[in-house]
Amino acid sequence: MGGTALSRTAGSAQVIKKDQLERFEYDDPAATLMQVPGVYVRGEDGVGLRPNLGIRGANPDRSKKLTLMEDGILFGPAPYSAPAAYYFPLVTRMTQMRVIKGPGAIAYGPQTVGGAVDFISRPVPTRTSGAADLAAGQYGYNKVHAWFGSGDDRLGFLVEGVRIQNTGFAELPNGADTGSTRNDWMVKAAYTIDPDAKTKHRLQLKLAYADEVSNETYLGQTDADFRTNPYRRYAASALDQMKNHRTGIVATHTIEGPESSYQLKTSAYRFDYQRTWNKLNRLGGAGAATVLANADDPGYAGYYGVMTGRIDSSGNGADTLYVGPNNRSFVSQGIQSVLSTQTKTGPLEHKLETGIRFHYDHIKRLHTESGYLMQGGQLVPSGEAPLTTSDNFAGTHAVALHMTDAMTWRNLTITPGARVELINSRTEDYQTKENKDALVAAVMPGIGAYYALLPSLGVLAGAYRGFSPPAPGSDSSVKPEYSVNYEAGARYTRGSSRAELIGFYNDYSNLTDVCTLASGCVSTNLDRQFDAGKARIYGLEAFVAHEQRVGAFRVPVSAAYTLTYGEFLNDFTSQDPIYGVVRKGDELPYIPLNQLNVTLAVEHRRAGINGAFNYVAPMREQAGNVAIERAVATDEQVWLDLGGYVNVSRWLRVYTNLRNAFGAENIVGRRPYGARVNAPRWLQVGLKFQF
Repeated sequence: MGGTALSRTAGSAQVIKKDQLERFEYDDPAATLMQVPGVYVRGEDGVGLRPNLGIRGANPDRSKKLTLMEDGILFGPAPYSAPAAYYFPLVTRMTQMRVIKGPGAIAYGPQTVGGAVDFISRPVPTRTSGAADLAAGQYGYNKVHAWFGSGDDRLGFLVEGVRIQNTGFAELPNGADTGSTRNDWMVKAAYTIDPDAKTKHRLQLKLAYADEVSNETYLGQTDADFRTNPYRRYAASALDQMKNHRTGIVATHTIEGPESSYQLKTSAYRFDYQRTWNKLNRLGGAGAATVLANADDPGYAGYYGVMTGRIDSSGNGADTLYVGPNNRSFVSQGIQSVLSTQTKTGPLEHKLETGIRFHYDHIKRLHTESGYLMQGGQLVPSGEAPLTTSDNFAGTHAVALHMTDAMTWRNLTITPGARVELINSRTEDYQTKENKDALVAAVMPGIGAYYALLPSLGVLAGAYRGFSPPAPGSDSSVKPEYSVNYEAGARYTRGSSRAELIGFYNDYSNLTDVCTLASGCVSTNLDRQFDAGKARIYGLEAFVAHEQRVGAFRVPVSAAYTLTYGEFLNDFTSQDPIYGVVRKGDELPYIPLNQLNVTLAVEHRRAGINGAFNYVAPMREQAGNVAIERAVATDEQVWLDLGGYVNVSRWLRVYTNLRNAFGAENIVGRRPYGARVNAPRWLQVGLKFQF
């Protein structure tokens, strides 16, 4: 918080550094973030196209309860108006990832209940340098990643591009490609007006472009089919495909005072994101999720047969398959300034941070459906006119302010702070001609403390108010999500060694969820907020990292463990399938009781090997207080990733990675329609050139 050194931060924070990112060469942000305690993942596509991430029990659906940033700038398509994160930057382009939890979360927003994740991209180099990473593997996998830049103390530039593709591991009856192709480009230019001036002015321009074509679906399987062949895809999903592209521009001006006494960083940004996801939405007479959950019921067996392609559609409309190109366009833009200063008042040392952000974003939805008949295992148009299911707009203007002051006296650092969010939103439904406006003002105070018992050992504690904005246009009866979050623990830091043990308790006065298709909501409830009332989530996070030198070898090891409980504190019934019928004392869904990540590497200047072991306990998919039932829970997940490299020369490295070495085949989720599987055992081999 507030620019304090990580070892003395009055709150939870973890940094995944460049060497850790390069050690495993993950393409999936979720796999990378498993190294951080308190971060949960709900699996879906197996390759991390649209990760479902949660922190400290926050709902992981489309990562919508997290504040997601790249270089300190919100990167979600519409963080206020539609916070579901359908876009994520490619991890391989990053040099660092930061996770902020506890009181430090109030410096970021709008989502402060769980925490924030900041992806740090490659800086402009100060000398001529570059690299290329070429990889190939099973399932048609290939990666081309290259960057080149040059600079000095005045002027510099960087060009970087990544292309990752695969042909998919899921199996359609017609043998079609089920994979994806992603491109991610970035250009940076930096200029320092006078490098020798006491007060320095730096200008930076960042341009970005990304696109994706993925033959991805929301349709899973029945549990019985999954246990027979977890990689099977039903014929009804043969036309499913996501296409999206994103453009971005960020212009930054930084003023740095003499001897770094202060820094004022101002960034103006705009991102445009367009996506069209053509996918199976429903059948004429039944929902896909209902069919798969009751496939053995005579009333649904016919629908199930049509979905698998085993039975032809009757043509009576009930078993017509409705496939919809859900078209959405987004804009996210704004300007933000952050002032960081260091000063003294008597015996107190202050590190102050003050920030303000003016932000606007919107989403435009045009969802249509066309009917298809299953004929001979193929989808053919039914001939009926397309149906428009959603045609609307949601926009938000927001002003956010925050201030923190890390005050240090001898061994004690106390960091009070506060965040204010002023949110004005509007929705327009072009079908019903109904318009709604809403205004929300929220104040989030917080305080954290760290006391150094020894130079390397200290205790910490903190409390703050968590906040998640209501859906745009909500009337006054719809309340934001509020919580009071507490944490306390101890931290040891010495050289390359670090250990933390932190307990947390999140007391929700109003737990909420905004309905999405990804969670199984029907189109009439899309982006509608549902309240769950009071709840509490509490647990324990443990983290240890150490690097041992053994002769010419480095042996880095780390372990991250999370214990979490969560329960509702009142009865209610919700149309949101994430909740459903809930009784007081029921446990929250999608929170694993235990989660563990252990990484170990043995590295030499000429070669190295590494491994990452992961364990995730079964997660409820429905609220309940009886023993977890396999039919309504994810599987217990255990998997091992292995890797190794050989430095052929100073500029050439050969590496290999074996994902999921055990070949685990687990149900990682059933949202929205049926059982989904993790990625299979997957071998990848690559070459890295650098200069």
